[in-house]
Amino acid sequence: MIPQGRRERVQRSNIIATIARRWPVAQILILLAIGAAHALDFDRLLDRFLGFGGSAPVFREWQKLLMDAKPLATKEKLRRVNDFFNRRLQFGDDQEIWGERDYWATLLETLAKGRGDCEDFTTAKYFTLLNAGVPSEQLRLVYVRAKIGGASSSTVQAHMVLAYYDTPEADPIVLDNLIAELRPAARRPDLQPVFSFNGHGMWQGATGKAAAGGARAGRLSRWDDLLRRAKAEGFE
Repeated sequence: MIPQGRRERVQRSNIIATIARRWPVAQILILLAIGAAHALDFDRLLDRFLGFGGSAPVFREWQKLLMDAKPLATKEKLRRVNDFFNRRLQFGDDQEIWGERDYWATLLETLAKGRGDCEDFTTAKYFTLLNAGVPSEQLRLVYVRAKIGGASSSTVQAHMVLAYYDTPEADPIVLDNLIAELRPAARRPDLQPVFSFNGHGMWQGATGKAAAGGARAGRLSRWDDLLRRAKAEGFE
């Protein structure tokens, strides 16, 4: 049996060969660049996933989610990815799962464990949506103060959600593990944004000004470490 990753590479080569007979060279180079930016080596990822103690059926379920989501409209991508991780993962704190007070797991580590805290839910959704074709500029991880039980609750705890911005100034759509329904931020009065970030920078609140470099370095060292480890696993 031909490995999944090899079959996909052969299929891409056949598609490119067909395009080459019909399209100018400049257009071919653009397509190659786009394909390279979003191509994942699933065989390599599966090896790493199994090394973390995950099972092949779980990995293939995630792979199918990713491939099925790529051609969909963005709002449907958000819904499917949010539902997948909210259903697949159980909530647990880092001390229970990793024996550390605060550990940011990669997507593969989280999926292999089947458990994670709010940061793990959020980063798993972030990396999946990136590889499903959602531009990183439209996604931000947002630290919030969450009122547990609703906007009138006096119980507040630190929390993280993922936000999707249709435009830079738009009211973002919130992907959350506390409330499964996708809602615009205006309909989440229980969340008070503190700061937000992605692979490009850090902002005050959810839509505020970019933070100074020193503030970013102090707050996002775990994020930078996670990006390095995710890249080593095969994610860009």
